[in-house]
Amino acid sequence: MTAPHDEQDETLNDETGTDRAPSDWTGDGLTDETPHYEHLNGADLYFEVVGPEDAPVVVFLHGGPGYNSYSFRALVGDRLDRYRMVYLDMRGAGRSGPLADTQQGGDTLDIDTLVGDLEALRDYLGVERFTPLGHGFGALVALEYGRRHPLQTARVVTVNPWVHFPDLALTLLAEASAQRGVKLDDPAERLRADAAEGEHVAVGEARLEAAFALVNGRDLLNSVQFMDRASRMRLEYADVEGQLLGGGEVQQALVNQGLWSFEYPPFLMEQKRPVYVIAGVEDRTSYPQQVGWLEDLANADVNLLQTGHYPWLDDEDAFVEALERAVEG
Repeated sequence: MTAPHDEQDETLNDETGTDRAPSDWTGDGLTDETPHYEHLNGADLYFEVVGPEDAPVVVFLHGGPGYNSYSFRALVGDRLDRYRMVYLDMRGAGRSGPLADTQQGGDTLDIDTLVGDLEALRDYLGVERFTPLGHGFGALVALEYGRRHPLQTARVVTVNPWVHFPDLALTLLAEASAQRGVKLDDPAERLRADAAEGEHVAVGEARLEAAFALVNGRDLLNSVQFMDRASRMRLEYADVEGQLLGGGEVQQALVNQGLWSFEYPPFLMEQKRPVYVIAGVEDRTSYPQQVGWLEDLANADVNLLQTGHYPWLDDEDAFVEALERAVEG
């Protein structure tokens, strides 16, 4: 995946800027809970805006990639009524238009484009400043938005973030090897030894392929992300209720752009806004390796919960409390 654009659109010296809504919500905005479907930045984007107009603005960025915001709102949205919540289905995902119908096309997709969508949404809503709340892959978009647009970012809140994809692939390979009772065989060194000088080595892709050769991909991810079957079934029920299964088109477009070779940590050192992490310690895709990158390089405030990848499934009260602390400081 192409690295994010190196130039930040703004500079920011104020590290303590308010995120209260009287200075946030400057335009006419949206005053009801009607679903919205708007053509922004070359894509048809679906989003919902709910909550008091005088509350801090929080934009939820789902994971997947290629998932949706439906289940998050359905499962925990009633507890977030102290915020002006924006639930966005990102480009090509959920109820937004197909990736193939976007101006940019459906073959590839990169972080720059997703950040551009988020800035177009902010401008459309007339919001001066907001908090991006990114889950899993969505944390990557939240972090890059904060880096690129610090004046428009109150703070960045991430939940079980993914920022280093070759490392994530190695974690999955190690888990798959343990489940099959075989020794971890990382293909990285062999690939590097066989590559010509200067040749790109697709380490992440090779690790992922090896992991899924050992254990079915969905079964592997379920085993490392969920604390128990009950949590997984709650999410699957919400997915069925929302009738929003899918996301493969978005995933493939990101893979085509080099997702599993992408390493974001160097950009964490350029983050000028406060970064918060809500991490479920039972989610082995994110904790401790991925969370550690944010703690070490972005000086992130880390709140550990005894939960899996979707903390609101396992301990809703603890998640809401952690979110309040992150959003309100």
